[in-house]
Amino acid sequence: MQEAVTFLPMNKSIKVKPGTTLLHAARRAGVQITTRCDGKAACLMCKVRVEQGESKALLPPTDAEKRKLGRLLEEGTRLSCQAKVRGALSVHVPEDPLKAAIRKQLERQQQEQDDDWFV
Repeated sequence: MQEAVTFLPMNKSIKVKPGTTLLHAARRAGVQITTRCDGKAACLMCKVRVEQGESKALLPPTDAEKRKLGRLLEEGTRLSCQAKVRGALSVHVPEDPLKAAIRKQLERQQQEQDDDWFV
């Protein structure tokens, strides 16, 4: 039996076998999740947030996740390279930090240009 995983905010869904990591599911769905350690729980870049009430749709956190995430686990944060699917769920993928910084800079530049236009 396969389970549906939906990645937000891009609203892309894919069906995967139980035991599949969220990172692998994301890659199969064409969803970009940044990682530098290739799934070894070393870089902490692949954090995702499980939608409220859906944490039981994943296998329990690994020891690596417990050590690395601590209290963030209580807020629904998981490492996509470690979290394994056991039921249907939705996860929120945060914007890549570098892309977010570039987007904010471009928005500031656009605002400055708009302000200059009206002066």
